Amino acid sequence: MSGLFCSVLLLAGVWSVPAPAQAAPVDDPGGFAVRVLLVQAPGPLWLGGSRVETGPAGLRVDGVDQGSEWWAEGEGSRRVGGLDVRGRVGVHRAVTGLWVVNHVPLERYVLGTLAGEIFESWEPEMLKAQAVAVRSFALHRRRERQHEAYDVVAGTSDQVYLGAWDQPSRLRDAVRATRGEVLVHSGTAILAAFHSASGGRTASAEEVWGRPVPYLISLDVVDEEDSPDTYWRARVPGPTMGRALGALGLEVGKIREVRVAGRSESGRVTGLRVDGDRGSGTVAARALRSEVGDSVLRSTLFEVFRDGDDVLFVGSGHGHGVGMSQWGGQAMAGRGATYREILDVFYPGTRLVREFSQ
Repeated sequence: MSGLFCSVLLLAGVWSVPAPAQAAPVDDPGGFAVRVLLVQAPGPLWLGGSRVETGPAGLRVDGVDQGSEWWAEGEGSRRVGGLDVRGRVGVHRAVTGLWVVNHVPLERYVLGTLAGEIFESWEPEMLKAQAVAVRSFALHRRRERQHEAYDVVAGTSDQVYLGAWDQPSRLRDAVRATRGEVLVHSGTAILAAFHSASGGRTASAEEVWGRPVPYLISLDVVDEEDSPDTYWRARVPGPTMGRALGALGLEVGKIREVRVAGRSESGRVTGLRVDGDRGSGTVAARALRSEVGDSVLRSTLFEVFRDGDDVLFVGSGHGHGVGMSQWGGQAMAGRGATYREILDVFYPGTRLVREFSQ
């Protein structure tokens, strides 16, 4: 860690954690900050009324060299990257340009991220489960990136953080009810991955990211039918498909045939074989999904067909499929499951404890 924050000790199996009193504040005065990367830009940019740009020796603010980082004055509310944020905001010089980083109290971060990752109208127990997952994920990333300038990215590559403005009372209640609760495995906060809908079976971390994680295994999921992505269809025009393949280094010309080349243990497509009038080859399904757009190919759990000049995908689920299915958890909560029971199902072998700083 950079030394800007107090250290955190996460202990597994110390005690069971009772829910804190509902009157507890969202922010924990004895807590610590999460470093949130808000903006990545080549520069220049404006922050706190000052022009910040890269210079030969680091950062240059209003024409004055400032070294490798610079912090705007004050900790009040300000608009950064389309978000209303509070707390310390600074700019770091990076290889790719400028990084704008916001220091956010942990529980405030959980509240702002809960609003970006789940429906406020969902069952209270599912809101609590999501709050614990968000908090655990942030602490896991914080430990992984202790030597970097930030802990989490405010976007889909980590978690969708919507800023520090006041959130609806149902979300605040979920954060208060779980304040400080963290899922741990082997004494550290877990990589609490989650996704919208699994399509009937979650994916393991090994099949998606190439490394096994003991609590991120493939599991059957029931009752996701309320998800709008239980069944989906995506029609990709031939030229669009050709450009996506070309961007991935596969030039086949006019597509003649597309077929599944392999599947993972959970049934997700690992690769596609594409034959065209100028060549053939195989492309990774996850890379193709990223290139075409994950709002178009909502998961890699699909069948694929040619339909005239177009390529038709018929699939199920939304997201990478690892960890907690949000729609699956919502269905469990609707049947009376507690948030602890939901977390036990989707992160087997983990323990729910209270983090405490020193």
